[in-house]
Amino acid sequence: MNDEPQTSPHELEPLLNINELAAYLGVPVSTIYDWRTNGKGPRAYRFGKRIMFGTNDVRAWMDTMREPTGAATFPEATESARG
Repeated sequence: MNDEPQTSPHELEPLLNINELAAYLGVPVSTIYDWRTNGKGPRAYRFGKRIMFGTNDVRAWMDTMREPTGAATFPEATESARG
């Protein structure tokens, strides 16, 4: 007997509402709205007045936001080193 969950080829991807996305990313809801206004956030679906984000679209957007290897800097460390 196979205990693994069975998935249907017609299964839809999970969707996040704007509050869930903001909580997941650790940013205020207003930031999500700002990103949408400026075309900087993940793609979204609109159902009437509701905005929903596909988890695949969020992942794809997050991949574009990743810094290149070695690009991380820590300004507080360099400021304290300057004296």
